[in-house]
Amino acid sequence: MGIVSWIVLGLLAGGIAKLLLPGRDPGGLIVTTLIGIAGSFVGGWLSTHFLHRPVNKHFFDLATWGSAIAGALVLLILYRLFFGNSRR
Repeated sequence: MGIVSWIVLGLLAGGIAKLLLPGRDPGGLIVTTLIGIAGSFVGGWLSTHFLHRPVNKHFFDLATWGSAIAGALVLLILYRLFFGNSRR
């Protein structure tokens, strides 16, 4: 996958992570989208290094989507912990 595919995947993964973890984000939609993009890279790296499951180069692979969404969820949770609580 090229860089544009990773960005699109990250945008969608960030949106899905936001749906799975509702609440107000300290940074709003733009920061959530950037977290989704970064989460797709982090999720792919974690999947490759710790689960020994390299991410395929196919855009429609279930493992690729799962790792991107999981990475976005992890970064979104960390972001909320460090920069504000959405439950206030």
